[in-house]
Amino acid sequence: MTPSIPYKLLHRNELISRLNALGKSRIPFLFIIDFEGQNGYVIKSDELDDRYVRFDFSEETGLKKKTDRHTGEKIEWKIMPISFEEYDSKFQFVMDQIHKGNSYLVNLTQPTEIQTNASLLDLYRLGNSKYKLWLKDRFTVFSPEIFIKINNGTISTFPMKGTIDATVANAENIILNDPKEKAEHATIVDLLRNDLSIMATHVEVKRYRYIDKLCTNKNELLQVSSEITGILPRNYHNRLGDIVFSMLPAGSISGAPKNKTLEIIRRAEDYERGFYTGICGWFDGNNLDSAVMIRYIEQKGSRFIFKSGGGITSQSNNKKEYRELIEKVYAPIY
Repeated sequence: MTPSIPYKLLHRNELISRLNALGKSRIPFLFIIDFEGQNGYVIKSDELDDRYVRFDFSEETGLKKKTDRHTGEKIEWKIMPISFEEYDSKFQFVMDQIHKGNSYLVNLTQPTEIQTNASLLDLYRLGNSKYKLWLKDRFTVFSPEIFIKINNGTISTFPMKGTIDATVANAENIILNDPKEKAEHATIVDLLRNDLSIMATHVEVKRYRYIDKLCTNKNELLQVSSEITGILPRNYHNRLGDIVFSMLPAGSISGAPKNKTLEIIRRAEDYERGFYTGICGWFDGNNLDSAVMIRYIEQKGSRFIFKSGGGITSQSNNKKEYRELIEKVYAPIY
């Protein structure tokens, strides 16, 4: 039985209406929406209760909360990923769909069971990440990836595509010059330029393929991102729900073209993503900051499930993609 939390699960139309209404009224709120944009929570600032939900978003929002940092506790971490053979069968199905012209890019993900001596709240409390979220007995998130930011009418998105172990010799040069990674990133940037253009004007790529370094409990990773911006209409506060949902699901964790790719994902993955690769965000009454819910650990009874994956293109290599899926199963505790 699903543990009780005091927040009502809203469905798609309710979510859109709620975001629009609270945006129009300039009431601060937290929102949490699942991968396909069908279910989620909208929690007003005066309804937040840290017994059930906690979040810690990027410092630019002015919301950084005091959290405990790692003080030397030994965190046990054992992963039990699916076999390469099982992954490869899903990979080959995706490649077949790409070769048939049904998709240019498919984000293929899988669940990995983990064993740890830490609770979800322990992991949240000790983790270091740009965006952190904990929902009691449900999941915790340590996301490095921005979904959208809205600041005084300018909307920005920061697609993150391309990951490599930072300890690999010449890692930055390798990731920036890999033909598969370049093609994958270009596809997502083009998709998100189009997504922003639905609601914004003067859309442009401000920065293209820059590097971020991420620290984990295992090693350091390099990830490649871009920055795309646009200008929203003056009444954008009244349409926050429409703006957010016009871009769902996030392009970086679905693929292109979206609708057909979603069909491929459902058939290939054969499990429910749920809130994994959905979005979470905070509206402060004027500006909005949000993240894609990757680096996600879900609780199912006494079991913990870490969900991870990567983008597949016609140039992808099955062994490299399997390795990337496993490399992303980490806790950002250091």
